[in-house]
Amino acid sequence: MSRIGKKPVPILKGVKVEKSGDNITVTGPKGSLSVYVNPLIKSQIGSSEIEFTRGSDLKREKSLHGLYAILVKNMINGVAEGFSKKLELVGIGYRAETKQGKLFLNLGFSHPIIFIAPEGIKVETPTDTAILISGIDKQLVGQVAAKIRSFKIPEPYKGKGIKYEGEFIRRKAGKAAAK
Repeated sequence: MSRIGKKPVPILKGVKVEKSGDNITVTGPKGSLSVYVNPLIKSQIGSSEIEFTRGSDLKREKSLHGLYAILVKNMINGVAEGFSKKLELVGIGYRAETKQGKLFLNLGFSHPIIFIAPEGIKVETPTDTAILISGIDKQLVGQVAAKIRSFKIPEPYKGKGIKYEGEFIRRKAGKAAAK
């Protein structure tokens, strides 16, 4: 049995979970999210937790069992507390600023990069070299952070680029001077 799937998912205070057909909808103080659950996986919503069960030990059902348990857990945490990722800009002249809901990035190119965040995602710049991405959908927050990071991936020689907060960039030695 899936180690993640067999654990019941706790429902936090202030969060309402409803099931209609094959969809599970989670509503909380920050918003509402819903997910389609494959009919192979059965769910039972209790007063303080949700349990997921499967009909057999087929490989597909085993993988879906843990998947839907963790998706619903992330939805409950998202509508209650939200998720955030912080990016850091490393490099001389690298700057970020938000104006009118748009993110403007100066990354050493001949032009600034303008990024418009999708609906449900909030992008802030607490400092010139930091970007804070927040929202209720964990997958979408991570996807937006990865998209912004892809504009200038950190290079291995000086570490210049956009990196996640706390990310370690493995450095390479430069050219050895010829004697």
